[in-house]
Amino acid sequence: MSARSKARKRALDVLFEAEQRSAPVLETLAGRVAAADPPVPEYAVELVEGVVAHQGRIDELLGTYSRDWPLDRMPAVDRALLRLATFELLWCEDVPDAVVIDEAVTLARSLSTDESPAFVNGLLGRLLDLKPGLAAEHPGPTGPAGEPEQEPESEAESESEPAPPAGTRGPR
Repeated sequence: MSARSKARKRALDVLFEAEQRSAPVLETLAGRVAAADPPVPEYAVELVEGVVAHQGRIDELLGTYSRDWPLDRMPAVDRALLRLATFELLWCEDVPDAVVIDEAVTLARSLSTDESPAFVNGLLGRLLDLKPGLAAEHPGPTGPAGEPEQEPESEAESESEPAPPAGTRGPR
């Protein structure tokens, strides 16, 4: 198993654990990094922090494109895995799309239900088909020069960007 594959698995473990304990994801991550048993690779930290930073948009996309499967009906491991893979697919430009999907399907095959690999593959494939439009619509939390976007100064300006759904600090 490659170093990045191990990091993905560890990131998935953190996301899943936080949800199962109804704990904030970043607190769970900090605890696992501090314990270092097993060690949490830097790439796993980047993945978890990325999922947290984009969770509102990720959940919106998963809810929109997973036909007949709202997030709360998905197996918890599939939900965490899809959040992780969606972040990597849309916001990690250094990872080939095929690798993201293959790794997600492999994790689903080893950790979830018999139907999960096909479900994960299909949903991520749909997001991949829509990726150019999704990326153009929502480039991420930073502006074009990599600077954080400024908070709107007036209520009228804040109406142009929808607020993230309530409770997006961590998985439900």
